[in-house]
Amino acid sequence: MAKPAESAVHDENVSDEYELITGEAVALDVRPAGVILRGAGTLIDWATYLLLYLLIMLLSFTLLADAMDDALTKAVSIAGLVFAILIVPTLVETVTGGRSLGKFVIGARIVRDDGGAIGLRHSFIRALLGVLEIFMTFGGIAATTGLLNSKSKRLGDLLAGTYSQHERVPRSIAVPRELPGELVGWAQTADVARLPDPLSRRVAQFLRQADALTPFARAKMSTSLAAEVSPYVSPVPAVAAETFLLGVQALRREREYAALQLERAQQERLSPVLTGLPHDFPNR
Repeated sequence: MAKPAESAVHDENVSDEYELITGEAVALDVRPAGVILRGAGTLIDWATYLLLYLLIMLLSFTLLADAMDDALTKAVSIAGLVFAILIVPTLVETVTGGRSLGKFVIGARIVRDDGGAIGLRHSFIRALLGVLEIFMTFGGIAATTGLLNSKSKRLGDLLAGTYSQHERVPRSIAVPRELPGELVGWAQTADVARLPDPLSRRVAQFLRQADALTPFARAKMSTSLAAEVSPYVSPVPAVAAETFLLGVQALRREREYAALQLERAQQERLSPVLTGLPHDFPNR
């Protein structure tokens, strides 16, 4: 149990790589789906589209049994194949906003590199390249390309400017909110405002999973994180590393909450001025 938790905290070291800045300057920590996860979704989609193709062929031979010859059989086979592995995947991803049956099962969807919803052009490019890298090579090109980039993009994603975003996140576990007793005096004058948000998220991740770590790993990781946090905190209290991290997180949370409450109070105080009409118009 200790090793996976340690790896999960270590992954936060690269969170900046997956951080997406929206137009409102809000940082979103989005995670791309891995190669194995994408492979599982692709297998489901591949089986679905193959089944669709077989149903099309069965229906065609049933309805056109009397008129079937070699030329018509080839034409129906080609048309059915194009419909099943090119047109249908394009329409499905366009209509559902980047989802398909396989992506729904693994909890992912296709988005643009800027995090926006994909359009018909993106879906068509992905489906067209998918014929080559998934169906014709049994996923060989897609897997190879996905292993060579950080967002597990296949060739179609590289050309379309998209990637597979993993939307399912683990349930959040509450972090202890109490400020350690030995840090009450320190909290009165401490400055933690300069702590970067990505580093703060790593500390919160560690505190959530600390109980699942072995004592050695827990002490090692808390010491390492405390060394990274110390340059942004003044003064640095003479306490254990994990106690220090817990105190920093609790103090930062309390001050951010207080700032939000103050902002809310100011908005409520200004609300009558901002929403009201001058000189009691139109009831004057």
